[in-house]
Amino acid sequence: MTTLIVLVFLLVYLGLFLGGLPFLQLDRTGVALLGAIVLLATDVVDMNQVWEAVHPPTLALLFAFMVISAQLRLSGFYDWVVWRLDRFDLPPSALLGAVILTSALLSAVFSNDIVCLAMAPVLADACRARRLDPVPFLLALACAANLGSAATLIGNPQNMLIGERLALDFGGYLRLAAMPVGLGLAATWVILLGLSRRRWHLAAPVAANPEPESEATSHRQRAEDQAPGLDRWQTIKGLGVAGVLLLAFLFAPWPRDLLALAGAGLLLTSRRLHSHRMLGLVDWQLLVLFVGLFIVNHALQETGLPARAITALAGLGMDLHDPAPLFGAGAILSNLVSNVPAVMLLLPAATEPMSGPVLALSSTLAGNLLIVSSIANIIVVQAAARQGLLIDWRAHARVGLPVTLTTLAIAALWLGVLQG
Repeated sequence: MTTLIVLVFLLVYLGLFLGGLPFLQLDRTGVALLGAIVLLATDVVDMNQVWEAVHPPTLALLFAFMVISAQLRLSGFYDWVVWRLDRFDLPPSALLGAVILTSALLSAVFSNDIVCLAMAPVLADACRARRLDPVPFLLALACAANLGSAATLIGNPQNMLIGERLALDFGGYLRLAAMPVGLGLAATWVILLGLSRRRWHLAAPVAANPEPESEATSHRQRAEDQAPGLDRWQTIKGLGVAGVLLLAFLFAPWPRDLLALAGAGLLLTSRRLHSHRMLGLVDWQLLVLFVGLFIVNHALQETGLPARAITALAGLGMDLHDPAPLFGAGAILSNLVSNVPAVMLLLPAATEPMSGPVLALSSTLAGNLLIVSSIANIIVVQAAARQGLLIDWRAHARVGLPVTLTTLAIAALWLGVLQG
């Protein structure tokens, strides 16, 4: 049985690294689900163990915030945010800073992937209307969304998992992460300013369907005169529920997953937004990925091999129970197999008081390195492509590499200061 478990585990994580398996039409979610099915079908994992393996509180919290984000997407809130930024008519350098700050704040609450999915196409349109090159602003959106999501235990799926598994205090983590995230955002703005070298404007319109000058001017005028469709009541409901949940997470002793589910249930009981539309925006693929990985990793843990591997590494001078090796392992593994699988692998080693914050910061900040390092990066690149804009791996790495190295260094120094 151990041989089969190890084989399934290696194939699943190979699929996560490659984005699928050769000759099969499987993405990462499909690979993880197939691995779980093999273990269940061969009775290596008993059906009665599934509930123990999948950790329902994490799945409940993740699902609930997907529903809250769906409410805000359907209300037009994210489009309105970009429109407001455009209305301020800021100079390009200030607009870049505003995009970074706004996307970071939203991602800290509503998840980086959702924020990028909703804001990227609208931001690209707004930049083109002002004859600005959208690429620096889109890269700023992706980098800041990843950074901002590191600030809280609800900003991204891996932080939710870490917070629920290790029962971290919401306010305590926020206070710890605020400084490195804030400094990282400032560093990202400076890096992008330096790389842009004040070359903000396009020599000619770049779009999937270029407009004549008169049409572009008219588009700009419409954008200035008329806000996008914003359902104020639905927006107030979504923001109100999110605000109450944040206060409850900070001050109430009740479980975060149950509070979040109550908020999601309140939003689903709507007379205007049909539950079919809201649930249609839930990322079921991500939830299935979580379930599959929970089962595969649970089976491997039961063999005792991970514990022996951690002991062997400690004998070689790299004890993953210590914050420094764990920080490095989190950053490296997150770029090999993505941050959620990396966190699942490393969580058994997170036994020290600082292990949770170390793993949350390292796995999230590492997501800016390459396009494939974060789903948020992929979403922005795909949105740019639909607008006729090319962001290849070189263009992204030109920004992602210095941002990642700088922010990881800031976080490492801050964590070192706290421990010293």
